[in-house]
Amino acid sequence: MRLSVLDRSHTMQGRSPQYALQETVRFAQQAEALGYHRFWVAEHHSVPGVAGAAPTVLAAAIAAATSRIRVGTGGVMLPNHQPLVVAEQFGVLGSLFPERVDVGLGRSVGFTSGIRRALGRDKDAADRFGEQLVELLGYLSGQPGRFPGVHAVAAEGLPMPVFLLATGSGADTAAEFGLPLVIAAAHGDDRMIDTIDAYRERFRPSAWAARPYVVLARSVAVADTSEEARRLLVPEAWATAESRLRGEFPPLEPPEQVLAREMSERERTQFERALRGHVFGTADEVAVELKELTARTGADELLVTTTAYDPADRLDSYRRLAALT
Repeated sequence: MRLSVLDRSHTMQGRSPQYALQETVRFAQQAEALGYHRFWVAEHHSVPGVAGAAPTVLAAAIAAATSRIRVGTGGVMLPNHQPLVVAEQFGVLGSLFPERVDVGLGRSVGFTSGIRRALGRDKDAADRFGEQLVELLGYLSGQPGRFPGVHAVAAEGLPMPVFLLATGSGADTAAEFGLPLVIAAAHGDDRMIDTIDAYRERFRPSAWAARPYVVLARSVAVADTSEEARRLLVPEAWATAESRLRGEFPPLEPPEQVLAREMSERERTQFERALRGHVFGTADEVAVELKELTARTGADELLVTTTAYDPADRLDSYRRLAALT
């Protein structure tokens, strides 16, 4: 199974957002050297713990700093933008870095009312995702429909695959439009597998994909011991717990600081919940679990989303994972 990377440019306690973005570019170079297939970046607005707000801009920096690895977005949140602008941005990327650019799209809209107002969007913008997707695909293929005569000139006809994130009804939309699907187990593996099965059953072959293609997003941590691997997951788990309790995802803290914290019962519950659903352990343990996961899902590709407070620890985990293939 292909191995790829999704990096969210998490900020770290005591380090600037600028450092996080520069580290993402360095990490992409390292991932390329390790043989990973793709390197994607995400879109988040006004989140203290995430510096990645402009994925196509960051993808351009990554593509310029690398030479072989595919580069893309996981994803651009289409309801936040005008489809023409998105098509033009990817057209520039695809023109400057031919045969290397992926168009990854999601249907989420700004998380808070303030962010939505700042973006000029309303809470119902995601309900129009299907219309926006039709418009965007038209620009990319050179067949604009809603605005005849309007073209994303640099994008037309470029071989840029389009992927949909399975947020909300994203899996149904991917099947309807004949697009590859990116999915995580947000509600557990059983529900995810049911969604994948339905996607494959309903998939309609298209000019974008002849058959269903499933990219499974999963956090995977590999270390000398299972305990060390689990420790890598602690900073993001605590930030996730904080976001569920207080509505804001903070910068990542060192694992020893998190583990020394006196947590309330509610905090401990959310923290333990955030530590579920990951693949972690020694190389042998992870190999067995990934083999089982692949057999259950039939996934074509694994999009690894692991974050650690120390970039060196994260790189070591990715190096150990790459060595398994």
